[in-house]
Amino acid sequence: MNGRFGWSDLLLSASGRLARTPFWIASAVLIGLAAIYEVSFGPTLHWLTGWFVYPALLYMGACVLSKRLHDRGRSGWWAALVLFALVAVWPTPHGFGAFVFVLILAWATIELGVMQGEDGANRFGPSPLALAA
Repeated sequence: MNGRFGWSDLLLSASGRLARTPFWIASAVLIGLAAIYEVSFGPTLHWLTGWFVYPALLYMGACVLSKRLHDRGRSGWWAALVLFALVAVWPTPHGFGAFVFVLILAWATIELGVMQGEDGANRFGPSPLALAA
């Protein structure tokens, strides 16, 4: 990706690397869309439309997470663990299992949202920060 990111590439492609700022923006947009959807639709309509909305949101989330994991030098398949933990605690966590999933989400927040990506190119492509310069 170049210094300016396109939404279609950001949300629909899992290849390449992603810097922290676009990661935070895309994550906020996706979580915001999920929250708005949860609040806006009644139980009946939610049950019918959720079969289309949630897979789309999960796919876009997997693409964003994969790119950010690539920037950290990790396989994009780790996104499956993060998404599984998110689904397990959404919208409210319950029980001891939820505690484990919250720990996974805390790790993901620190690993992907706080720590910087690898310097220079790695096996997933050039640094997104080098492309912005």
